[in-house]
Amino acid sequence: MSKFGQLGARLYQGDVSVDFVGRRKTWYLVSLLIVLIAIATLLLRGLNFGIEFRGGVEFNAQIANPSSSVEKMTNAVVDTEIEAAANPVVVASGTDAIRIQTEPLSLDQTRVIEQKILEAGATEANPSSIGPTWGQTIANKALIGLIVFVILVVLFIWAYFREWRMSVAALVALAHDLLITVGVYSLTGFEVTPATVTGFLTILGYSLYDTVVVFDKVRENTRGILQSTRRTYADSANLAVNQTLVRSINTSIAALLPVGAILYVGAFQLGSGPLKDLALALFVGMAAGAYSSIFIATPLLAQLKDRDPQIQAQAKRVAARRTQTKREADRVVAAEPAKPEAGAVVVQTVPRRVPQTTPRPLSGSTAKRAQPQRQARSKRGKR
Repeated sequence: MSKFGQLGARLYQGDVSVDFVGRRKTWYLVSLLIVLIAIATLLLRGLNFGIEFRGGVEFNAQIANPSSSVEKMTNAVVDTEIEAAANPVVVASGTDAIRIQTEPLSLDQTRVIEQKILEAGATEANPSSIGPTWGQTIANKALIGLIVFVILVVLFIWAYFREWRMSVAALVALAHDLLITVGVYSLTGFEVTPATVTGFLTILGYSLYDTVVVFDKVRENTRGILQSTRRTYADSANLAVNQTLVRSINTSIAALLPVGAILYVGAFQLGSGPLKDLALALFVGMAAGAYSSIFIATPLLAQLKDRDPQIQAQAKRVAARRTQTKREADRVVAAEPAKPEAGAVVVQTVPRRVPQTTPRPLSGSTAKRAQPQRQARSKRGKR
C-alpha cells in the first residue's frame, strides 16, 4: 500500500485526524476574504459579457497566422473611424481565423468594416449580427434554471437527510462556489457566454454531489449520537470529513485534470470559443466545490447543530465522562512509584547475607550413633 493509501486508512480509522470542525473560524476567514475580493472585483470591473448578451456584430475573418495578425486587424477596424467600432474585440480563433466583435452597426457600416478587413489581408470576412434580446432571453432562462435548481436542492436534501440544517449548509456552499467562480471571470476578463452559463449550472451539481457524499458519512457517524458518551456531534462530523478526505482529493484531481487540459487547449491553442468559456467555469467551480464541501459545509453544519439543546446536553455528558476518565488516569499515575529523573544516581541498599555453617560430626567416644526410635506397642484389651 502506498503512503497516501496508508494515510487514508489511518484517517478513516481515526488514528490521524485533521481538526476541520474545530478550526472552522480559520476556514471562514479565508473564504470570507476570497469572497470579498470576488465581490469587489465584480463591482469595480464587472463582467465581460459576450456579444450574445450585449448584442453587436461579429466578423469571422479567414487569415493565415491569425496570432500575428490580431494587431493589424484591430488597427484596420479602428481606422474606419466608426464610433461603434472604436473598441473592437479581436481574438485569434484556431489556426486560420480571427473573430472581430463590435457594437451594433448599420448595414453600411458593416460593409465598410468588412471591406477594411479584406484589405488588411483576410481572404474572407463573414459578418453576423446578434441582437441583445437573445442574450437577455438566455440570461432569464439561466436565472429560472438556477432558482429551480436551488428549490430542488432544498427539497432533496430535506427528504434524504431529514435535516434542514444540512440544506442550509449546502446552499451556503453553493453560493460560495458561485461567487468565487464569477469573481474569477471578472478578474481575468474572460467573456461570459451561453457556454459559461452552462458551466455555472454544471458546477452547482458537482458541488452538491461532493457535499452530499460528506453529509452521508456524517449521518452514518452520528446515528444514535444522543445516547453516546464517546464523541460529540462535532467530533463525529470531523471524523466523517477525515474519512472522506482522500476520496474527495482523488475524485477532484481526476475531474480537474481533463478539464484543465480542455481549458489549456481552448485558451492557448484555439484562442477563443465556447470550449474555453465552459472549461474555465468548470475548473474553478470544481476546485471551489471540493474546498467548500470540506472546509465550509460540514463545519457550518456542526456549528448549526451545536445550537440544538439535545446536542448541547449530549456534549456535556461527553465532557463529564472525559473529565472522569482523566481523573481516574491521574489517580493511577499518582499510585505508581515515582520514577527517578534522568541522570539521577540511584543508591540501592542490598541486605547483607549471613553465611550458614554446617555443624561437624563428633569423633571418637563422644560420637553417638543415632538409635532408631521404637514405637510403643498398643495395649491389648483383656477378655
